[in-house]
Amino acid sequence: MNKYEGVFIFRPNMEEEKRNNIFDKVKGIIESNGSVENVDEWGTRKLAYEIKDRTEGYYILVNFEAETDIVNEVHRISGITDEILRHMIVKEEE
Repeated sequence: MNKYEGVFIFRPNMEEEKRNNIFDKVKGIIESNGSVENVDEWGTRKLAYEIKDRTEGYYILVNFEAETDIVNEVHRISGITDEILRHMIVKEEE
């Protein structure tokens, strides 16, 4: 298994419960064949540039360990979820 760091930017005006449900789905995918080491909610921050006519986003940073196929599934789910404006997952250096 490899270590990864992921950043997920959600729409800022979402209800906390709905955002948590969507993030729990992402976490569930990771935990199906990996482990979540740390979750850091940065909260609402100004975006560097407009994304889908929005200037702010709700940031969540997650450090996890998983196989490549799990990372691909997280990319797929994040890409088709409208509430997630952007996401990025990078492999941590060892």
